[in-house]
Amino acid sequence: MMKHLVFLTGAGMSVESGFKTFRGSDGLWENYPVEQIATHEGWERDPELVTNFYNMLRKKLWTAVPNEGHRLIASLQNDYEVTVITQNVDNLHERAGSKKVIHLHGVLAKVCSSRDPYNPEYIETLTPEHSDVEPGTLAKDGSLLRPFIVFFEESVPMIAPAAHEVTSADLLVVIGTSLNVYPA
Repeated sequence: MMKHLVFLTGAGMSVESGFKTFRGSDGLWENYPVEQIATHEGWERDPELVTNFYNMLRKKLWTAVPNEGHRLIASLQNDYEVTVITQNVDNLHERAGSKKVIHLHGVLAKVCSSRDPYNPEYIETLTPEHSDVEPGTLAKDGSLLRPFIVFFEESVPMIAPAAHEVTSADLLVVIGTSLNVYPA
């Protein structure tokens, strides 16, 4: 039986790939107050600002390349059962080849209904060629299309599956996170 390795990764994991951390010096929160772009209230107050912020992040996503850390974790799948639990909204683990990735805070390359964000019927995956969301675009249920991101103070739907993976791990490795973000 293969040993089960679980990696919990945070923003520091993707810095080498060109993504700023949110809390570090010159982090994203220094340029954009968290209340404006990462809360439900910010979304309701100014959905155009929030949509444009995540459009800007997606542009960076498509030009980013998985770094050696992403590739090393993926390579361990040859000898171990590997689960990646990430606080990151990028898809660099998947692009490096990791097959089992749990995103705690959502996925930047997806958008969803603002009325029913976790209904799979209303989640759309964006591509590099079609990744900008025009502010005011509607989801299939008629609500505004919003980033598929877990905003601050929203529940984290993937926390239970992540906790299950951690409890079944033979080894847990934590990389690139301050562990200051609840509930991780």
